[in-house]
Amino acid sequence: MSRHLQVTFDAHDPRALSSFWRDVMGYVHPGPPGVDLPEGADPSPSSRLRSNRGDPMAAWDDFLARIGVPEDQRNSHSAIEDPDGHGPRLFFQRVPEDKVAKNRVHLDVRAAPGLHGDERMAALEAECGRLVALGAKRVHREEPAPPMNNGFIVLTDPEGNEFCLD
Repeated sequence: MSRHLQVTFDAHDPRALSSFWRDVMGYVHPGPPGVDLPEGADPSPSSRLRSNRGDPMAAWDDFLARIGVPEDQRNSHSAIEDPDGHGPRLFFQRVPEDKVAKNRVHLDVRAAPGLHGDERMAALEAECGRLVALGAKRVHREEPAPPMNNGFIVLTDPEGNEFCLD
């Protein structure tokens, strides 16, 4: 029997980091238990309306307040999910300590499947530009070295977690 996979990130600001990864992956924030959100209700931060009818984060704020969670604890966890149900759930938990070393596991964001050579690297560069605008930092570009390496770009998310555009 197969298993479902959840990838968990330690974070200082779970909501902000989950929003970054939501925009990277095209995922959505699920609503709280018992709250039905309209289709496409997880707008980008630039267009978000602070109403629980169209914003999962506002719905979570309302839900957590209603069940008595203190305001200073409402950003202790966050999650995003693939709206198509294929990719792993990403979970973000607040921790007090800083990241101190390279990740032992990292995500590869497959931004140029099926592309090769200059076309592949141009697609990766375009996606890199989009992610840097969202808050990622570019670290390194690895040039293609066929047949074993098609080329990739290493970045970090806003909290310093390494990932690759592949």
